[in-house]
Amino acid sequence: MRLLIVEDDPKLADFVARGLRAERFAVDIAGDGLEGRRYLDTYQYDLLILDLMLPQLSGSELLRHVRRTRATLPVLVLTARDATEDKVEHFEAGADDYLTKPFDFAELLVRVKALMRRTPVERTDILRIADLELNRLTQQVRRAGKRIELTAKEFAVLEYLMSSVDRVFSRTMILEHVWDQSFEGVTNIVDVYVRYLRRKIDEPFAVQLIHTVRGVGYCIREAGRVCDPGQE
Repeated sequence: MRLLIVEDDPKLADFVARGLRAERFAVDIAGDGLEGRRYLDTYQYDLLILDLMLPQLSGSELLRHVRRTRATLPVLVLTARDATEDKVEHFEAGADDYLTKPFDFAELLVRVKALMRRTPVERTDILRIADLELNRLTQQVRRAGKRIELTAKEFAVLEYLMSSVDRVFSRTMILEHVWDQSFEGVTNIVDVYVRYLRRKIDEPFAVQLIHTVRGVGYCIREAGRVCDPGQE
């Protein structure tokens, strides 16, 4: 899951981002409203954490932009403005939740996870394909009843593939969803992590689930089914 934080306090933004990354989210940070709008118009996010008092473009204006262009994107307003009128105004403008500063990170995390579960796109806590099961809440993976230990990035790649069985995901789609803007590494990082997953998910078992669609990307499917490149 990829999140965007739009917050002009760099220490606070970094604190929230580090906590969320520890929970296996990919996180981008924008320091003002215009930068936040550029990120939102360029990348696909699963949730927006939005301050209201921003330079360049206010959080209120950015919220209205989001609702015009990304109507279903969950938005958590994170602000020092605690007046009831502010809360009512921004809920009516399209905010999904409202948390005032100062706050406990544990509460922020609970609210983030709750918003992710309430998204209009069908989202279940348990993903299954054949004998492979991924639990989004406990972040455990099992195949044929055997627990498989994955790193945070391995889990994120597998979750993305399992979010739409039989769909082909290009390397760019996986990279943009799992890694954030701060990533500067090898260009074949997606291939590297798919190879790690295959060693743990496929090689110890008789049936292969992760498949390469040559020239396109990767998909996960059961035996006898076909990955559809047209769904990229």
